[in-house]
Amino acid sequence: MRIKRQQFEMVNLRGYNWKSQQLLLFLIIVAAWEAGSGQLHYSVPEEAKHGTFVGRIAQDLGLELTELVPRLFRVASKDRGDLLEVNLQNGILFVNSRIDREELCEQSAECSIHLEVIVDRPLQVFHVEVEVRDINDNPPMFPATQKALFIPESRLLDSRFPLEGASDADVGSNALLTYRLSTNEHFSLDVPPNHEQVKPLGLVLRKPLDREEAAEMRLLLTATDGGKPELTGTVQLLITVLDVNDNAPVFDRSLYTVKLPENVPNGTLVIKVNASDLDEGVNGDVMYSFSSDVSSDIKSKFHMDAVSGEITVIGMIDFEESKAYKIPLEARDKGLPPLIGHCTVLVEVVDANDNTPQLTVSSLSLPVSEDSQPGRVVTLISVFDRDSGANGQVTCSLTPHIPFKLVSTFKNYYSLVLDSALDRETIANYDVIVTARDGGSPSLWATASVSVEVADVNDNAPLFAQPEYTVFVKENNPPGAHIFTVLAVDADAQENALVSYSLVERRVGERLLSSYVSVHAESGKVFALQPLDHEELELLQFQVSARDAGVPALGSNVTLQVFVLDENDNAPTLLGPLANGVGGTMNEVVSRALVPGQVVAKVRAVDEDSGYNAWLSYELQPAAGGVRSPFRVGLYTGEISTTRALEETDALRQCLLVLVKDHGEPSLTATATVLLSLVDSGQTQKVSSKVSAGASSVDQKLVDVNVYLIIAICAVSSLLVLTLLLYTALRCSATPTDGACAPGKPMLVCSSAVGSWSYSQQRRQRVCSGEGPPKTDLMAFSPSLPQGPSSTDNVSLQYFFLQACKK
Repeated sequence: MRIKRQQFEMVNLRGYNWKSQQLLLFLIIVAAWEAGSGQLHYSVPEEAKHGTFVGRIAQDLGLELTELVPRLFRVASKDRGDLLEVNLQNGILFVNSRIDREELCEQSAECSIHLEVIVDRPLQVFHVEVEVRDINDNPPMFPATQKALFIPESRLLDSRFPLEGASDADVGSNALLTYRLSTNEHFSLDVPPNHEQVKPLGLVLRKPLDREEAAEMRLLLTATDGGKPELTGTVQLLITVLDVNDNAPVFDRSLYTVKLPENVPNGTLVIKVNASDLDEGVNGDVMYSFSSDVSSDIKSKFHMDAVSGEITVIGMIDFEESKAYKIPLEARDKGLPPLIGHCTVLVEVVDANDNTPQLTVSSLSLPVSEDSQPGRVVTLISVFDRDSGANGQVTCSLTPHIPFKLVSTFKNYYSLVLDSALDRETIANYDVIVTARDGGSPSLWATASVSVEVADVNDNAPLFAQPEYTVFVKENNPPGAHIFTVLAVDADAQENALVSYSLVERRVGERLLSSYVSVHAESGKVFALQPLDHEELELLQFQVSARDAGVPALGSNVTLQVFVLDENDNAPTLLGPLANGVGGTMNEVVSRALVPGQVVAKVRAVDEDSGYNAWLSYELQPAAGGVRSPFRVGLYTGEISTTRALEETDALRQCLLVLVKDHGEPSLTATATVLLSLVDSGQTQKVSSKVSAGASSVDQKLVDVNVYLIIAICAVSSLLVLTLLLYTALRCSATPTDGACAPGKPMLVCSSAVGSWSYSQQRRQRVCSGEGPPKTDLMAFSPSLPQGPSSTDNVSLQYFFLQACKK
């Protein structure tokens, strides 16, 4: 602090009014200021705190502390007078309030506070200059905190863009500014030298701009002053890069791949593509379209929305027609000139199971012989499915339970081969259904029918319905009569089933079989070549052979048992004394002493026929004149017995007419005349002894003949019964069930009736001739024997016959 002293004269201003005193004082001060050459100088930093010491103004002015108050020591200032103050107690000048140099002097290089110190008694005026020293309390300030710059991206390098610099309210080195720009690759800061302050601060373009790369940049410009400490100010530079149409639209991908099921309905969205243009405004507006060289087929199946970029289906999508579609696209902006971007959409059509398998049957090898060995190829089958993947994988199968199988020979090629033996007679034709099914979900299938005909081989001989037939033929048939038709069936076909018939030749007694019967080779009809006689030939047994026309020929035989049925062609024949044809006479002597019912005679007769035709009955013809006879005859025995006791009035000679009649249709008869002589009992003994002597010899001979006849008949009957039983047993074992052509059980009947005996052999046999129900073929009754001397002989003969029948 530098202090200068100047003495002022004390001027007595008493006696002047106030205005005069002020004027005078002003003149004195001016004079003193002008006259004086020195003044006090102090310095104080700005922004000093209240009470900061400035200087000992009283001491420096040469004033005593004690006289400050009495002399009315006071300080005046042209500027703000409250900034500095004097402590009258110690005479020290101090800072009273905040001092802002920039407020006082703005940016003046020198800044001082001028004080006038006035004391009275005498009046003295002192000038004091207090220099306000600048401190770096103001940072550099830009006009705005943010500055926007709009620069086209097409500006050339080294282009300069002026900037307004910062200002610092301080002075001197505190106001000396330096600038720096935040790090970036596009701009640098151009700061002119101090002597070129007219040239503004500027940004210089060092690297081309690309709006699409950086549409906006934010740079920080910092200004730093030279104070200690340094203060800084910043401004935010917001650089907006203006667009030009320098970018073509770019698709998200150069190749889009999409899978599209076939048969989708029209309007189905395939894909939505997107192209972006880094430009803005109309330069960035994109329109989509197919490329100019796209095929008409694609245009007929797909539609491109120019605005949204959506591709939709407008036509039929068929995997079998095309498995993929390659669609070239364009994206065009609206700039001038427009720029174009390209991409490709690959539409892969996904197969749907919409095609059924196709079956082709070829190379038929038909018909198939029934003796073919397993493994023989019948036909070739190929399958094809237009679908792909699992939808096109086809499996084939056959209808079950057939003697064929499928063998895969190559992919989708099969052979239909024989799997087991064939039998045309069981199944002559097979409708083989081949089913082809693909692997889709749901699966589709197709079928093909192969009709396999089985060719016949001669492996079946002609077969008759049964091994033996029983035929009943009435005797006395006309020559050439049809008696039966044999039929053999051959399960084969065509010539292998063509059957011809023939007789198996043999001898029947002294004659050949062919003299009796013949068989038609084609129809199997059996004819009797001559009349048959039951009494000569009761049974004619022979075989008919049936052979087919195959090579080699096969054949079989059937046995025919032709039973010659009896016709009533023989009249009863009388035996004994009456044996002289159909009529005869027998004499008997009868005692009058007979009791009612006593047998007096017996008429004996036989019939060469059999069965009912040989069954005889006896009738007593009424006497002439209607006289009732005392005798009667047994209906079946032929015994003549009394009906009452004989009376004296009865005629001595009784003539009885006995009619012997069989049961044939029509019945035949014989008539026997029996003459009875009625005598008294004494005469009867003489006559009877003579008669008995003669009759006994005759009866003995007749009994002997009849015994042999009975034995012969029983032996033949037993043999026939045994044969029939054996035949029935064999038939029953061959065919356990009773068929329509099964033989009935043979039945042997041995009986006697009313003092006579009779024999019958009844055999029931079913005949498969197709001419009605089964018939009883034979019933035979033996002729009656003549009456012996007593009824005991008859009983003995009947017992003997029954025992023979049982054996």
